[in-house]
Amino acid sequence: MKHVIGIDVSKATSQVAVVTDEQVLKQFKITNDAFGFETLNQSIKQFETVPEIVFEATGVYSARLQHFLEINNYPYYRLNPLAAKKQMDQLRPQKNDVSDALGLAQTQLKFARKETFVELPIYYELTALSRQYQELTSDTVMFKNRLHTALQWTFPEIEKLMSQAAGERYWQIVSLFPHARRVINRSVQEITERLLSTGPKQMRKKHAEMLAIKLYKLASASAPAVPSSSSRCETIQYYAAQLHQLDSLRNDKIKQMRVLSEQLPEFDIYMSIPGFAEKTVVGLIGELGDLHRFSSPNQINAFIGIDLRFNDSGEYHTKGFITKRGDHWARKILFRSIGNIASTATHGHPNHINDWYQNRKKSSPSTGTKKIAIGAMDRLISTMYHLVMTNQKYDYTIACRSKRY
Repeated sequence: MKHVIGIDVSKATSQVAVVTDEQVLKQFKITNDAFGFETLNQSIKQFETVPEIVFEATGVYSARLQHFLEINNYPYYRLNPLAAKKQMDQLRPQKNDVSDALGLAQTQLKFARKETFVELPIYYELTALSRQYQELTSDTVMFKNRLHTALQWTFPEIEKLMSQAAGERYWQIVSLFPHARRVINRSVQEITERLLSTGPKQMRKKHAEMLAIKLYKLASASAPAVPSSSSRCETIQYYAAQLHQLDSLRNDKIKQMRVLSEQLPEFDIYMSIPGFAEKTVVGLIGELGDLHRFSSPNQINAFIGIDLRFNDSGEYHTKGFITKRGDHWARKILFRSIGNIASTATHGHPNHINDWYQNRKKSSPSTGTKKIAIGAMDRLISTMYHLVMTNQKYDYTIACRSKRY
């Protein structure tokens, strides 16, 4: 006799339904804490064999339940909420927590579902670090925009001082001279001495003198909208300090991810792909996790949202468009990787992905570059999946012989 436990997870509580092939044995509610999970544990242990446990993935709310099941070595079936809804719509005329838990259990008896693949803890930690890195990156973009806006009031010309208005040295200079008058009121010699104290490395005195002269000229041409005593100067110094700290934290996250990623076989495999730098590799491992949990490259396409959808009706036919669902961070990393692959190919690092990308651009000039890049991403994912499944490093000669190419 088959036993199933269906669990509908909410923020603080979960509704549980225990069913067999023939009847509903019991239904009860638990709290999503140690006491509630112990109640669930006792219900599971009542059976000689572990029942099939099924629940919907509800983000952070279901994470605690999932962790409880994994540390107790209970296999489980974690469902996509949309897929679960479509299946349960066939059973019920109404929706509530009780009927959802029961519906999950009853559909488990009806459909042949695949048991959820449980990844190693190291992948979960890499995912957490990757998300922290992406959040820090988003904060960095926000503070860069705020700094740019604030500088328009006091010293907009300072953004022309260096090749890029970013970096540790630039932010330190902005913090030292948030207003044009604070430059003009000093001599070039004084400015040079202050510049020598900036940056992660000691600046050469000659370079500092040249930078000081340029800074003085920019300040002389500036026409600030507020006096140097304005509180906007303090705001600019705060933004610069935040950007400096965020940059340091982002670098720390990458270092932590590298230490963990080097323990996995995927690290060396991905690093062998031309155009893949360390930051790209650790980011992809963090976002994609263990590729063995996917049964095909098409599942990865769906996971990152580049699977195609068609809206055809009658004589109207579309060329298809990507869904843009799933992991948008992984999609962003892979999209940028195509550009990196194309760039490294011009410097003696050939890649069959770039060959296809360049040939497609020449043969279909009317097709947008982004669409071609999505096609290249599809081929890149297939390559990555094949290399991981076969535990091989990238070889251009072998890749060119592939029918996929």
